[in-house]
Amino acid sequence: MRVLVIGSGAREHALAWCLASSGADVVALSAHANPGLGRVAKELVLGDPSSPEEATRVATSRSVAYAVIGPEAPLGAGVSDALRTSGIPVVGPSKAAARIETSKAYCRDFLARHEIPGSPRYAAAKTLEEVDAAVAGFTGPFVVKPIGLTGGKGVWVQGRDFPTPEEGALYAKRLITTGGSGVVLEERLDGEEFSLMAFVTDSGIYPMPAVLDYKRALENDGGPNTGGMGSFSQRDHLLPFLSKEMYERALDILQKAVEGVLADGMGYRGILYGGFMLTANGPYLVEFNARFGDPEALNVLSLYENGNFAELLNGVAHGKVDRTLVRFRLRSSVVKYLVPPGYGFASRPGSFVTLDEEKIEAAGARVFFADSEAAGPARFRLGTSRGIALVGEASAIHEASARVEAALGYVVGDFSVRHDIGTAADVTKRTEHMRSLIAPGAKPSPLPLSVAAADAPPSSAADPSMLI
Repeated sequence: MRVLVIGSGAREHALAWCLASSGADVVALSAHANPGLGRVAKELVLGDPSSPEEATRVATSRSVAYAVIGPEAPLGAGVSDALRTSGIPVVGPSKAAARIETSKAYCRDFLARHEIPGSPRYAAAKTLEEVDAAVAGFTGPFVVKPIGLTGGKGVWVQGRDFPTPEEGALYAKRLITTGGSGVVLEERLDGEEFSLMAFVTDSGIYPMPAVLDYKRALENDGGPNTGGMGSFSQRDHLLPFLSKEMYERALDILQKAVEGVLADGMGYRGILYGGFMLTANGPYLVEFNARFGDPEALNVLSLYENGNFAELLNGVAHGKVDRTLVRFRLRSSVVKYLVPPGYGFASRPGSFVTLDEEKIEAAGARVFFADSEAAGPARFRLGTSRGIALVGEASAIHEASARVEAALGYVVGDFSVRHDIGTAADVTKRTEHMRSLIAPGAKPSPLPLSVAAADAPPSSAADPSMLI
């Protein structure tokens, strides 16, 4: 089976690796010579992943069975529509359906129109006057989001990125006057964020393990938002602060969203990602993505179990999935990205890193390449975005984090990394924060009584030695 993977990053490297591991011949359409894609793909085609014409030409000339779209930009550019028009099945929704990601205003209006629960109060603004009216309508802290795609980097939160409503209004107006299509203001939610992805086809919705993404550039969640510095998943597919009930509430929001898309006369064959904030009143939707998250894809794809990933995605592309193919191992996973100096503020491209991949693998980690290119044996040049991801897995989250830290000992060069991702101290802090928000009489069921219990498989007793 020949499969086209569209995209240039570590997510696409992981997709290609998982497909190749299940026997597929991968053709990759990438904007640069990603070293990982170059290794696992039968053919690496350099070009524009967001060009409908180029993607169609590559797919038809190689007679691929189906295509998988990794990033959001090709979806927004109509690549999936062009491929389907040419008779190529696609893992990825249409441009129209992908608006739940590509337009934040459309997403909020979509949720309201279909009465889907879990949406915070919001107001959209396209003019300076509308910004003032929207700000005046909030009695508490709010968040400013550009309407269009920003790679996770344009969101500002009151109390973190700006102190007063007036400064939030100035930021919103600056986004509009510098050529933006508008902004959405939303009430600020207090809780802990998590991601839940699902395969979506005509035959239903098939969820994956929950993941926590570290969006801020610096340790202890300091600095600006980024595309994601790393992430972790837990071996029971929940999270230390996320109960089964709350997971299912979030999944219900995804299910209702799919029903809304179908009610609007659009099909959906691809991945639906829900970014949620777990609050004292349950999960609220922060955003939808119409594709695999990055870094979250690295967590779940590393844990895919039965070796039939190509067949699973073939089912998604054609609209019918065998549920037995949706299987993920009961292991915790941790992702940490190596990024260029200044990433999140003002990246300084051109730094070099050297990897001893044999020793990294022996330390219990796997390497996925993103915005990086080979510069000699074991030497790689970083670009302006996230460069190289290290993924570790273990029984407990903190053990997976420790394996990545051990692997980092075999990386030399000029880069930044968040060492706190998945550590026992950080996970405990998040769990205690969530517990502190649960007041007597609150709607959700009580959180797990201990971090140990939360980080154990459902069928196993908690082992005190396996805390987070």
